[in-house]
Amino acid sequence: MTTNANTPADAPRTALVVGASGITGSALVDLLSREGWEVLALSRRAVDTGSVRGIAADLRDAASLRAALADERPTHVFFTAWQRQATEAENIAVNGAMVRDLLAALDHAPLQHAALVTGLKHYLGPFEAYAAGEMPDTPFREESPRLDTPNFYYAQEDELFAAAARQRFTWSVHRSHTVIGHAVGNAMNMGLTIAVQATLAKHLGVPFAFPGSAEQWNGLTDMTDAGVLAEQMVWAATRPGGRDEAFNIVNGDVFRWRWMWPRLGELLGVPADQVVGFEGEVRPLEQQMEQHARHWPAIAAEYDLVESDITRLASWWHTDADLGRRMEVVTDMGKSRAAGFLGYRRTDQAFSDLFDRYRADRLIP
Repeated sequence: MTTNANTPADAPRTALVVGASGITGSALVDLLSREGWEVLALSRRAVDTGSVRGIAADLRDAASLRAALADERPTHVFFTAWQRQATEAENIAVNGAMVRDLLAALDHAPLQHAALVTGLKHYLGPFEAYAAGEMPDTPFREESPRLDTPNFYYAQEDELFAAAARQRFTWSVHRSHTVIGHAVGNAMNMGLTIAVQATLAKHLGVPFAFPGSAEQWNGLTDMTDAGVLAEQMVWAATRPGGRDEAFNIVNGDVFRWRWMWPRLGELLGVPADQVVGFEGEVRPLEQQMEQHARHWPAIAAEYDLVESDITRLASWWHTDADLGRRMEVVTDMGKSRAAGFLGYRRTDQAFSDLFDRYRADRLIP
């Protein structure tokens, strides 16, 4: 099998993007297409778009993956998918198996590199043991040892490492913070969730209220734009400095939500007197929006929006989890900077660009 070490730099490259319809997958498909790659987009339902060929497969069915990929010969894999389960034990079993079975289904292919997206739960712990017990000090650095608790990110990494050793390709792991980007029907979409919250606030005349904790309101934090995450993944897959390494990936700036929240209100057209910050207690969106979400179909009809099902737009639970954390969460980017990756985004500009795209696509007024 051809390996990275023996592959000419100008050899044809074919990317298989796993989870191509998600926030990160969509950004990868766009970037790879612009850069002239042959792109295969794997998702539950195959969609061909221009030069991108869709492949339909069930990541939880090894036989389905084998059949779908039998005739495919990608040189690079970008794995961006996961499926949330009821317990961490189930998360480990399901998500670890998806990585294992996908890579095993490509044992005939001339794979050079596989890139895997995980996240800061690598340092914070899984949902059911989130921020419990001793954690690394901030800013989080890649050399920190794994926590002494089961974590599906660790299971995914281990399956990646085993396949790389067996099939002789290089790997990279990309630990993002909260990712904002363009997608619909995604389980973790803070950008669209906040945009929907603001739309409801404007339409109903209710407060655009920060849902999170005092620590998040006042403390430093950072975020990951899907575009800069895609750039790092492609960089790691094609540059010697990215091989066989794990990298944090955030935009490169830091901010406080007490600075950002009013700016988001302004970007989304919320009157200043409706923008409300932290006022002594956490106000989860799942509770704030419970009585307001029913108004979304009428708003969608009034403004001729393309999606009337609010559950495909807003992930209240995930934004609550991110903004309700009671500790500082900030990430060190020194490792990939030193290796040569210099991608950067201003987070307020990333939000602004994202909201403009939502409007153009008629997802928000």
